[in-house]
Formats: sequence, structure tokens, C-alpha cells
Amino acid sequence: MFELAIIWDWIAFAVRWVHVITAIAWIGSSFYFIALDLGLRRAEGMPAGAHGEEWQVHGGGFYHIQKYLVAPERMPDHLTWFKWESYATWLSGAALLMIVYWVGAELFLIDRAKADLTVWQGILISAASLSIGWLVYDRLCKSSLGDRPTVLMLLLFVLLMVMGWGYNQIFTGRATMLHLGAFTATIMTANVFFIIMPNQEIVVKDLQEGRTPDPKYGKIAKLRSTHNNYLTLPVLFLMLSNHYPLAFGTDNNWLIAGLVFLMGVTIRHYFNTLHARKGNPTWTWFATAILFILVMWLSTAPMYQEPDESAEALEMTPRQTMFASAEGFEDAANIVKGRCSMCHAREPFYEGIHRPPKGILLENDHDIATAARQIYLQSGLTHAMPPANVTFMAPEERVQLVRWYRDAIADHAG
Repeated sequence: MFELAIIWDWIAFAVRWVHVITAIAWIGSSFYFIALDLGLRRAEGMPAGAHGEEWQVHGGGFYHIQKYLVAPERMPDHLTWFKWESYATWLSGAALLMIVYWVGAELFLIDRAKADLTVWQGILISAASLSIGWLVYDRLCKSSLGDRPTVLMLLLFVLLMVMGWGYNQIFTGRATMLHLGAFTATIMTANVFFIIMPNQEIVVKDLQEGRTPDPKYGKIAKLRSTHNNYLTLPVLFLMLSNHYPLAFGTDNNWLIAGLVFLMGVTIRHYFNTLHARKGNPTWTWFATAILFILVMWLSTAPMYQEPDESAEALEMTPRQTMFASAEGFEDAANIVKGRCSMCHAREPFYEGIHRPPKGILLENDHDIATAARQIYLQSGLTHAMPPANVTFMAPEERVQLVRWYRDAIADHAG
């Protein structure tokens, strides 16, 4: 049974690999088409109905691209649809959320010092919350605000800030940032699945059946596509934030996320303006730099932590008890406290470490029992931790950590 931890970790790696690959494909095509759309120009001799064209060179060849706002007079035999990149990114991301944050809820999802939730309650809140954003956002877009894109974007920003604050009241800082990213990504993928693709299919069907397509469908799809363009960079930041405790490990993580959303707007505004050949808005550089300085300043606020005695007083879950009561736990705990807790502490005292790496705490028995699988994988089976073995963990100590974890699993299975 203990080998399940190894298999599960490799499955998580494989799913993360797929998620990154599909995200690259989706983001790449999104950025390309936004830049292409902004760079289109009118030219003499274009076919009837063509809105603009663009000449590009890549890979030793020249490409001549023309755009139709509605559709050409004749539907081509082959038509490429850009949708699977978005769907595959969301599906792989949802799978990764389940693998890391649902299965590992006690370590990565639930912060019982904030809200004493059971695992199933945390998972239910996680799953249900992701749909809320789309429902509210879609209602706003379909209202009269659809004709007021700036106001709509401001309301979307408020919605994201409220969700970020709400997540931070019950989840770990790491889960807060990740869920806000997943919340936003769900809106983006739902835009593709429920609005952009169906509208394009309506246009294609009208054309095939000899009807004149209504331009409103293209306009609606363009609005949602533009929103996706401005949300992409913040989502990437939020997905990467779990590697940097300075981003997620403070009371102000939701405010940091809000500033990152604003940075996404300034960065994309610069490139969108440049691609549209409407100038060089260098002011966005300074605005982005100021926002980033504010992010760094906010990250210095004290982390949300309960005192050690409070953490020790928390009642252990059955899984934590399984590891804490296993033979060899006392020796394993002493090894971890001696080799790891100087960094993985509520107030790290190892030089240069200001926040516990990845937000994982290893100061007391409760912490160690919670992180048993991570200790087994990163300090027992492998030499990943301590990094470069800076605290000189001996081979026999790693053997003791492995024996403790495996004995706990074997006793539970028996």
C-alpha cells in the first residue's frame, strides 16, 4: 500500500505536465489571434466581406491571412476550430486540483486555524465555488452592461476580489491563490464552451443553410474573447504562486492577487496597443512596476498563523492520528524537528528564509503527522529535502523516516 504514495505522486506529475502543455497551446493561440486581430489592415483587392488582412513570415514561409467579420460567401471544405486547447486545459487543471488539493486536503486545502472544516466540507466548498463566478459573470455580460465593457470589467474585478477574500477566510494561503486562479480559469473556459463556440457554430450553420448570419454573434464572442485575453496573465501568476510563500503565505494574499489582476491589464494593454499600431504606451511599464512594488510590500505583512500551542491543541484527524501513533513516530518527529523545522516554522530562523517553503509547517507533532506523505517522499525516498542536504540529514535518518511511514500504512491496512 505504501507504494501508492509513489504512484500517486507520479500521476500528479503527469497530469501537471499535461496541464502545462495544453495551457501553452491555449494561451499561445489566444495571444496570437488577439495580436493578429489588432494588426489587421484594409487593403485594395480584398474579397467581398473581408474585414482586413495581414501578411506574416514564419519558418521560412509567408502567410497571407484575411478576416471576415461574419463569414465568407462560400464555406471552405476544411475549417479549423480552436477549442480543444481550452477544454483540455480546464479538464487537466480540474484533475490536478482534485489530486493535490482534494486528496491532500488536510495538508494543502484546509486551514483549521481559520475554519474547522472536515475534508468533505472543504472539498464541497472548493467544487461549488468554482461555478459561482461563471454564473454571476455571465448574467452581467447578458445584461445592459454588455454594452459598457469598462464597467463590466470593473465589476468582474470586484467579484474576483470578493472571492479571493472569501477563500482566504477558510482555506490555506496556497489554496486561496490556486482556487482564485481556477475560479478565473473556469470563467475563461466557460466563455469558450458556452458562448464563443456556440455563436460561431450558429454563424456556420446559417451560412451552410443559405441564411445571412447575424453580426451580433461575432460581437458577443469578441467581447468574451477580449476578457479572456486580459485574464490570462493573472491566472498564470496564481497558478505559479504555490511555489512562492511570499505570494500566498500572508494575510494580504487576496490583495496581492488583486494587484496582479491590475498588472495583467496594464501588461496586456501595452501589447494590445502595440499590436494595433496605436502608439507605444510606455506609461504602462511604470504602472506595472509600481503595482509590483506594492505586491512586494504587501508580502512583508506577518503570516496568518496560530501560536504553536494552539496548533498542538487542534484535534487530530483519523489520518493524522494514524501517523502520530505509529511505531517510530517519536524518532521520526525528532529527526524532522532537528533537520527541517528551522525553515518549516511559523517564524523560520534559518538565514535567508522568511516564510516556510510552500507553506508547509514542521514544528510540532501535529504538523509532522499532517505532512507525513511529503516527508516520506521528499526526505525519505528522495534527497529533495533538505535542499543540498544543508542540515546534514544522515542516510540512516532517511531510512527511519521511510520505516515510520511504511509501518503506519501497513498497520492501517492490516
